[in-house]
Amino acid sequence: MRSELFKAESMAQAPTAAGMSLQHSKCVKYVVNGEVLARQGAMIAYRGQLQFEAKSQGAGNFIRRAVTGEGVPLMACRGQGEIWFANASMDCFLIDVEQGDALSINGRNVLLFDPGLQYQIQKVPGAGMFGGGLFNSVFTGQGKLAITCDGPPIVIPVAPNQPVFVDTDAVIGWSANLQSTIQKSQSLGSMLRGGSGELFQLALNGQGFVIIQPSEGAAGPQQQSKGGGLLGGLGG
Repeated sequence: MRSELFKAESMAQAPTAAGMSLQHSKCVKYVVNGEVLARQGAMIAYRGQLQFEAKSQGAGNFIRRAVTGEGVPLMACRGQGEIWFANASMDCFLIDVEQGDALSINGRNVLLFDPGLQYQIQKVPGAGMFGGGLFNSVFTGQGKLAITCDGPPIVIPVAPNQPVFVDTDAVIGWSANLQSTIQKSQSLGSMLRGGSGELFQLALNGQGFVIIQPSEGAAGPQQQSKGGGLLGGLGG
């Protein structure tokens, strides 16, 4: 049988080493020899001797997720074999997190990660005036993290005294050491009179970077609704 379907870049190859790699731009492959943690529902295929079960996030993270809607519904994938992960045909990217790094990621953009990474749901500093809705997923430790992006990402450097302002629905993540505040760009009266529609932005200052996507968070079938993201219904 002949077809473009069977070109080399589309074919699943035999595993050469344990761990995470890109199958292609829309799919992550993980060769499991032990355990990997992934978003529930993100597995699209596997082969080998593997088991899947819901993963407890710990009492603190469970309570925060119940209150805020933020976080990652996780599953543990254990055994030996290969698993392919994807989410709504979104672009996939791998990040090597090293000791001393701390990365704050919107839970809707987390696909899977190595068990060597620690994961906590933390309140976004500087946003306390909005109560329980401003939480993000902070990763530390050492290992690989796979994230998704709705379109090609944009990474914006952040320098001291040069804050970057981002749409709260478009932001994927940022260096966790950055200082964050909420910027109100116009009055409620202006909004009611037909203003720009961008009432609040997340302002980030310090030394680091912020990752955004060219989208305001179109929800795929395995993602949280827009109301469950970083700012819920407060974003532009």
